Amino acid sequence: MAQKIRVGVIGVGHLGQHHARNYYANPRCELVYVCDNNGHQGRKIARSYGAKATKDFRDLIGKVDAVSIATPTVTHHEIAKEFLEAGVHCLVEKPICSNVEEAERLTRIARKNRLVLQVGHIEHFNMAVQKFKEILTTPRFIECVRQGPFDPRVKDVGVVMDLMIHDVDIILRIVNSPIRNIEAVGVAIMTDMEDIANARIHFENGCIANIVASRVTPKPMRKLRVFQDDAYISLDYRAQKMEVYRRKLNPKAKANEVKYSIDSKTIRVKREEPLKLELDHFLDCVEKHNLAPQTTGEQAVEALDVVVQITEMIRNTTVPFSVMHPPIIDAHTLAAKV
Repeated sequence: MAQKIRVGVIGVGHLGQHHARNYYANPRCELVYVCDNNGHQGRKIARSYGAKATKDFRDLIGKVDAVSIATPTVTHHEIAKEFLEAGVHCLVEKPICSNVEEAERLTRIARKNRLVLQVGHIEHFNMAVQKFKEILTTPRFIECVRQGPFDPRVKDVGVVMDLMIHDVDIILRIVNSPIRNIEAVGVAIMTDMEDIANARIHFENGCIANIVASRVTPKPMRKLRVFQDDAYISLDYRAQKMEVYRRKLNPKAKANEVKYSIDSKTIRVKREEPLKLELDHFLDCVEKHNLAPQTTGEQAVEALDVVVQITEMIRNTTVPFSVMHPPIIDAHTLAAKV
């Protein structure tokens, strides 16, 4: 029997605890350590899954073969760098780093040490996305909407880095063309960073992608719509299903009638937890060493570069919502202040 891969999870909060859960349930690995600055949370997760707990990620070096890093983005570079330099394979949650320079440094270290550096762009492991890629030909226009309620836990990045990066990553892969130019706008509502954003990306091959991201919308939505020469495809990430619309010739149409109709088809896939598939793929890559992950560090750098451009464009123009809509002061209040 092959020796189990020793794994650890750095950061076992809202997302990282699910990494720990999936590793614990996977017979190919052994969850030996969890690490969290919140000692109570770390011990709680450790007890649940039979692991050791620590507040210092360096305690794992020499005791694990691979780690998931699910800490705030600003810490990714420091933590991943130490593990990669110590010969430990890394799965880093998205975005890979806060800036492109740090992300490129991690990819260089991983290549030099021949280690797996996988980045948590989880939508690639959504079963509907995998089916979608089989239908896709040449996209002409793409529309993405990703929105949900405000989460006070996300404090270190704006909505572009937090949510829009998922769609940017998918779009860069399916269009596979250099970007000609980007337009972007955003509004800060709940934080001092953009909480609602819109980006429009024009590609050299003529494709246009329009992306909307919001983290202040009560009803969650995760949808991708693609127009291509032979079809219109609407993908629902959350429901893991697709609607495909194709033009159908009506041979019985009379001269004064429309010759075409629209044929629609709903495609459902077997629902599976994308994170489970993502971590299983990571273990595959660790076992085989030479197997490149579906979401490489280099690809993550490309997505990060684009969202950094979008973020900077927005930051240079964003007006806080409170400034756009100042409080109304009645005449009596105004008179009292004079």
